[in-house]
Amino acid sequence: MASKVMEVVKNIDIKRYMGRWYEIASFPSRFQPKDGADTRATYTLIQDGTIHVLDETWCNGKRDYIEGTAYKADPKSDEAKLKVKFYVPPFLPVIPVVGDYWVLYIDEDYQYALIGQPSRRYLWILCRRPHLDDEIYNQLVEKGKAEGYDVSKLCKTPQSDSPPSEDGPKDDKGIWWIKSILGK
Repeated sequence: MASKVMEVVKNIDIKRYMGRWYEIASFPSRFQPKDGADTRATYTLIQDGTIHVLDETWCNGKRDYIEGTAYKADPKSDEAKLKVKFYVPPFLPVIPVVGDYWVLYIDEDYQYALIGQPSRRYLWILCRRPHLDDEIYNQLVEKGKAEGYDVSKLCKTPQSDSPPSEDGPKDDKGIWWIKSILGK
């Protein structure tokens, strides 16, 4: 099933896609802390057409974050295939790391989305609110399965009823990044 060509959203309204998205579920990855909660991404359109990316998560009450840039993989294509570039380590940004960010599904109101990438090693379910209705969640899981993902690897992300503010204590040493690379 993994050999199936993935269907990607076409003609996405990138301005409507901007803003805050909460991670409802994802495949575990080395670049996200295992004990992260209230994970979210905020996208801001920049005048040159690129997108500022702010990924945040909270570990042990501290806000961890990394910033990057997203851009269309092929500016001439109508498909929602983006590249996302982060510099690591975040406390001394010297090494660019680029990954694929494909919008596989988005509802017509731009309230929830399914994000993947061509190797099918990563999958995210995102929502504008910290919680997503179970019926919609299950529909997105089925869409992921239909695209060839092993959805048994999806882990729900703990989200608070009242999301934390950005003003909380920060892990300003980038320790979360080192821990996540080491798989802790």
